Amino acid sequence: MSSSATPSRSQSARLLVMEGNTAEARARQVQFGGEAASEGYARLLRELFPDAVVDICYPADPGANLPDRGGLEGYDGIAITGSSLNIYHGGPPIQQQIDLLRAAFDTGTPIFGSCWGLQLITVAAGGVVRRNPRGREVGFGRRIRLTQAGAGHRLFDEKPPVFEAMTVHLDEVDTLPEGARLLATNEHSQVQAAEIPCGNAMAWGVQYHPEYPFREMAAIFRRLSPSLVAEGFFLDEEEEQSFIGDLEALERDPANHALVWRHGVDGAVISKDLRTMEIRNWVRHQVIPTRAARGRG
Repeated sequence: MSSSATPSRSQSARLLVMEGNTAEARARQVQFGGEAASEGYARLLRELFPDAVVDICYPADPGANLPDRGGLEGYDGIAITGSSLNIYHGGPPIQQQIDLLRAAFDTGTPIFGSCWGLQLITVAAGGVVRRNPRGREVGFGRRIRLTQAGAGHRLFDEKPPVFEAMTVHLDEVDTLPEGARLLATNEHSQVQAAEIPCGNAMAWGVQYHPEYPFREMAAIFRRLSPSLVAEGFFLDEEEEQSFIGDLEALERDPANHALVWRHGVDGAVISKDLRTMEIRNWVRHQVIPTRAARGRG
C-alpha cells in the first residue's frame, strides 16, 4: 500500500461498521468457516488505516443498543456490510437498519455500502430494490465497467476501467434514488456502483464486496452448498468442492498463475491493494476531508 493511502495520525478517523445480518445469520457464516461480516470489515479498516478507531453496531438484533443522532454525529464515516436478508421482505431487522441509516443521513456523515449496504442506502433514500431476474451473481462479478461518471469519480481512483470483483447477491438495485449517479455496471446488474445523495450526507455504494478475502468467499460457497448446484453453477457437489479448494488456494497464494488463468480473474481481484481500493478511496476522499471540514482533522 502506498503511503499516500494511509492517513497520518492527525487525520485519524472514528468509523462505525453497521452489520447487516441477524445474529443467526452471523453464527451460520462462522459455522462454515467464515466470520461475521462486520468483524471482517472492521479488521480491514483497521489494517488499511491503523490510526482509525472502528466500532460495530448490530441494528438487525432485537433490543440492540444503537447510537442516536448525537452518537452518529460522533463518527467520521459509516460503512455498511453485506447481508443475507432481502430488503423487500421487510420486518423489524430490516426496518431498524433503515431507521438508523435515515438518522445518519441527517448528520452529514459519509457513508459507504457493500452489496446489502448499497441496497439499504438505495431504499432508505427512496429507490427500489428487487430480486434479480437473471438470478444470483456469485464468486466473481465479471467485466464490471465504469460509466462515464464513474471514470472520473474518486471512488475509482487507481482502479482499472474494467475489472472483476468478489461478489454474491441475489437482489439488485432496480431504481436509483433521485439525484443518484450510476458509476459502474455489468451485464448481470445495471447498478454495480453508485453515488447517492441522502439528506445532508453523501453515500458511495458498490454491489460487490471489495472487503472480502478469498477465504471468506470460500466460506460463503460452503454455506450456500448445495443450492448453487441446484441453481446450475456447478454440475455436482464435487465440482463445487473443487472450486472452494481453488479459492482457499488463492488465499494462500494469490499469484498462482494456473488458478488465475483457470478462473479468468484479473489483478483487481488478485491484488489486495486493487481489490480494496474503493474502501481506501472512500476514507481518503470522503471521510478525511469531511472530518477536516468539521474541525477534527
